[in-house]
Amino acid sequence: LAGLLTMAGLEVDAIRETRPSFTGVVAARIISIKPHPKADKLSLCEVVSTEGGTFSVVCGAGNIRSGDVTPMARVGAVMPNGLIIKKSLIRGEASEGMLCSEKELGLGEDETGVMILSPGLTPGCDLADALDLKDTVLDISITPNRADCLSIIGLAREIAAITGGKFSYPEIS
Repeated sequence: LAGLLTMAGLEVDAIRETRPSFTGVVAARIISIKPHPKADKLSLCEVVSTEGGTFSVVCGAGNIRSGDVTPMARVGAVMPNGLIIKKSLIRGEASEGMLCSEKELGLGEDETGVMILSPGLTPGCDLADALDLKDTVLDISITPNRADCLSIIGLAREIAAITGGKFSYPEIS
């Protein structure tokens, strides 16, 4: 696409790959939830991941149920704030990861509970791939003779023309 845009008279300054600011986070299905024996507001969750079997995770969220699919930061995962997830003991119980909220993953502002994913996601799949969080960004400089491409609609129309694709205006409400 960058080559086609350049031949159409647009300057592609850079091509950047974007990814989420976390690594080592997968989809995990909660198999069972039990109350933590030494803490009223914590639960012991058994989660399954096809990559590595079952894991025990201590969780403080109240919005989870057995059967839910949630993001799980595995041991060694790096969170957006730089935290590296380690196996730990939380009030005497082993926790082999962390069930994550949108805010903890940098995907939104909701921190009221664990992010609940589509039940159709395969446990163990990489969350960035499952949520299609990877992308390619083209930085385009518009030359003075291409004022028709000063907007996203103008660029979309140009791309449709040079690739033979279909263009349609967005629905405005």
